[in-house]
Amino acid sequence: MTISIAGPETAPNGALPVPGPPAAAINTGRVAGLISQLLVELGEDPAREGLIGTPDRVAAWWNDFLSPDDTTMATCFTESRLNDQLVIVGGMSVWSLCEHHMLPMNLKVTAGYVPDGEVVGLSKFGRIAQHFAGRLQVQERLTRQIAEHLTGVIGRKDVAVAVRGTHLCMSMRGVRMEDARTTTVHTGGRFRTDPVLNQQFVTLATASGTRPNPDRSADQERR
Repeated sequence: MTISIAGPETAPNGALPVPGPPAAAINTGRVAGLISQLLVELGEDPAREGLIGTPDRVAAWWNDFLSPDDTTMATCFTESRLNDQLVIVGGMSVWSLCEHHMLPMNLKVTAGYVPDGEVVGLSKFGRIAQHFAGRLQVQERLTRQIAEHLTGVIGRKDVAVAVRGTHLCMSMRGVRMEDARTTTVHTGGRFRTDPVLNQQFVTLATASGTRPNPDRSADQERR
């Protein structure tokens, strides 16, 4: 488990920060050419039946995957009589790419916070998770980035995020352990100092399918 806290990585007015990669627009024609070269080096013929159009399709996918929406606003709604209520949003499943092997990882995200006079629009949690997943990533960093962004949105550190991931770089290569799962947890504010609140989050996150395990080290597939 990773437990960390840092300053928010939030753009002005609650907008999502622009992803680090890519720094410039993707040249899909160039990418398609590189995929064709890769197929040749792998002993394939890009012009054979079945592979015709594959380089273009792969290039289009890379362009789509690495260009997540960076204009989504995290809408908040005033609820002046609402405070000290634990809100947890779970069941968010996103795909990302391991930056060490460029293989997919499926990440189940659960986020929790304590409202104070306003609530965050529920659909924004999924959009935030998708935004930070749409790049070459590591699970630990994604967990922290989601938590930091939510911290900036609500203006307080009372945020917790748990992520449970299946990594193909561990399932289909290396040790090839298909059932291996990696859990990362980021807690801040009252989730870090209040053991009761922390346990409530862990219990409810487990019920939502994330299953954070405090005895498990993070991202073991790279060791």
